[in-house]
Amino acid sequence: MGTLIAIGLLGGLITGISPCILPMLPVIFFAGGVQGARTPAAADAGGAGGVGTATAARTRRSARPYLVIAGLVLSFSVFTLFGSLLLSVLGLPQDLLRWAGITLLVLLGIGMIVPRFEMVLERPFQRIAAFGAARGAARQDRGAFVLGLGLGVLYVPCAGPVLAAITVAGATGDIGVGTVALTVSFAAGAALPLLIFALAGRRIAERVRAFQRHTRAIRTGGGGVVVLLAIALAFDVPAAIQRMLPDYTGALQQRIDSSETVREALDLGGLVTDENRELSNCSNGAPVLEDCGPAPEIRGIDTWLNTPEGEALRLEALRGQVVLVDFWTYSCINCQRAIPHVNAWYERYRDVGKGFEVIGVHTPEFAFERETRNVVAGAEDLGVTYPIAQDNSYATWTAYRNRYWPAQYLIDADGTVRHIRLGEGGYEQTEQLVRELLVDADPGVRLPEATGVRDATPGEGITPETYFSVKRVVNYAGEPRYAAGRQEFTLAEAQQQDTFSLGGDWEVDFQGARAMSDDARVRLAYRSSDVFVVLGGEGTVVSTVTGGGRSAATTEIDVSGNPRLYPVLEGDEPSEGLVHLEVPEGVRVYTMTFG
Repeated sequence: MGTLIAIGLLGGLITGISPCILPMLPVIFFAGGVQGARTPAAADAGGAGGVGTATAARTRRSARPYLVIAGLVLSFSVFTLFGSLLLSVLGLPQDLLRWAGITLLVLLGIGMIVPRFEMVLERPFQRIAAFGAARGAARQDRGAFVLGLGLGVLYVPCAGPVLAAITVAGATGDIGVGTVALTVSFAAGAALPLLIFALAGRRIAERVRAFQRHTRAIRTGGGGVVVLLAIALAFDVPAAIQRMLPDYTGALQQRIDSSETVREALDLGGLVTDENRELSNCSNGAPVLEDCGPAPEIRGIDTWLNTPEGEALRLEALRGQVVLVDFWTYSCINCQRAIPHVNAWYERYRDVGKGFEVIGVHTPEFAFERETRNVVAGAEDLGVTYPIAQDNSYATWTAYRNRYWPAQYLIDADGTVRHIRLGEGGYEQTEQLVRELLVDADPGVRLPEATGVRDATPGEGITPETYFSVKRVVNYAGEPRYAAGRQEFTLAEAQQQDTFSLGGDWEVDFQGARAMSDDARVRLAYRSSDVFVVLGGEGTVVSTVTGGGRSAATTEIDVSGNPRLYPVLEGDEPSEGLVHLEVPEGVRVYTMTFG
């Protein structure tokens, strides 16, 4: 427990000084700090030096900064853990809380401009708002706690392992004492810099006479800032601003990500449960059936595709059938090579014996893969006709403690996981185990011929998948340092094997890299037969491949529509060389894959 609290505080503190905190600062400064300054009378009394006057000054000091931060910590903790679960139970839209928070901020901003209106809003929380505050400061504290509640609903910290564990626990409903402690400590750590900022605002307002002479104007201005923040959040303006700023806490966050102690502690905080604990009994790609414990239920699904009227499937209702749970995402080349095998198994065995069902759990790797229309288009391109569960909340992904695309979990007729395959390959072996389970479920069944789809899994010695996301980049070799934000890059003079570099003006974020001028370039030293790239936006990318025992080959890639996978090189045998991409302004590069 102590380790979880320490990790939560550390993760929160890093978040609290990151670019994600910036949209909150103007509101915290004016509405949480400046508005809580002592009145001019109290300030003067404090300077008189008498015991009575000093006591009066202290009495009139506002607790507003503390009340705002207390409301933020409370609402962030409660709604992060229980909000998604509550909305799901009530059948309400998942973005309802966000719009409720935006509406609340608008009302509070108006209340700061029109005090009588604020009194009406504050009335249900009057006892809490006045807690710990002196009567002389009660008027200044009015609406502070409610403001904090509204900010907590809208506060969106930068993603990291701590927040991921909290979010996953909330999405799955697997909330224990450790998860609550982690959430509260994270919220407190993230809020501490905000509290310091609010106290600084209060102190400045008490010291600068201009603030004391214009308290009404300051209050009105603070209300205007709150309303402007609400409007900006409605149009996602803060996210656009954050993308323009360098991620100056990225190195600290990366150290947290890579810590084995943190990963183990966060697993104990909710990822390993009684439901999925026995999955570790299975070895990856075992040649025989194993007993890996009961299959976790499919949960937290946003949308079902390829089922009658979008009806949800439950493993409990599929007892008696053999089931394959296949984790995939449509733009992943590894998944694209695996899906022809899954398609063939589904077509060959779905009506054999007691039945064979496939559930393709589509868990997004990139933001664009969350869009249902993109998933539908990707499934159509790949010929997927079996049921698809759109797992945007990572609830099922986490229930299976999964970490790979693709990943297959083979479940017998009794609901027990009997085989796990992480990554590509082993298709003939997996199919043989499917056939064994079909016979176990119905000993008298007559099996059709096995499928004969060619295994296109690449061999060893090829370039690993290359990510352009600032969070996942591992093989960048250029200048300057690869960091979030917009900057001018320089191509490496001598590109080392299996590395890439950028040239020109690029904006890098947690999804990929976007060209900001028409002279943007990518250079990558590859080893493979095939090279693919995931691109988004509109424009023509010019690809030139050199080396590999061939003359330079230049092709044009017309990029349009939803982000998807485009071929750069399709060869007959492995080769080594350089890929040069000329990327027009506005086109985004997500990842490059090899086969």
